[in-house]
Amino acid sequence: MEISITPKMDQWISEKVNSGLYRSSDEVILDGLRLLMRQDEQRLAMTEDLRQEILIGIRQLDSGKSAVFDANLTAKIKKESRSRLGHEKA
Repeated sequence: MEISITPKMDQWISEKVNSGLYRSSDEVILDGLRLLMRQDEQRLAMTEDLRQEILIGIRQLDSGKSAVFDANLTAKIKKESRSRLGHEKA
């Protein structure tokens, strides 16, 4: 496989190798690809978690468990959150 990189990226890779953090440019690129793979895995996991939370919300709505989201509910949520964090406002 061949890849093309910009002169700026080539210089950055060389700096990483010259710093002693990596033994070769291949190691720098492989480390970057590993990080990208980990980021993709985390994004997929977060997306799945969000889907599950949405399904819970849909089930709650279907069963009639809902509340009007207005200024009063917002104030109540803020107050409860601040209380839990110990940042109660007067």
